[in-house]
Amino acid sequence: MTAILDHVGIKVSDLDRSLPLYREALATLGIALLADFTMGRDRHVGFGKDHPTFWLSNGAQGRGETHVAFTAASRAEVEAFYSVALSMGGRDNGAPGIRAHYRPNYYGAFVLDPDGNNIEAVCHTET
Repeated sequence: MTAILDHVGIKVSDLDRSLPLYREALATLGIALLADFTMGRDRHVGFGKDHPTFWLSNGAQGRGETHVAFTAASRAEVEAFYSVALSMGGRDNGAPGIRAHYRPNYYGAFVLDPDGNNIEAVCHTET
């Protein structure tokens, strides 16, 4: 399958506050912090598996309007993502479970980051 997106970026109101949640929760999915730099007054951090494909940057008032779903290889990864995200200060927005209204094997979990952005881990397999 060919990806339709090269990368996605969102702004957060306090990158230092948000970074630990993203770093630890995304690590459960095999996604690592691969880039961290400042350009002008804004700091940018990039996450990915082989190159940065998800970016966070500071410099904006967070309004919690973003939803990003990350692919999980298993339902266990979805559960780990959810658990770690909550332990790092995320707020529950939907515990791990089947969302059959999306697809029969759609297994996802939703967490709100400190700015109210909805981050999700989703697995489409039966295990």
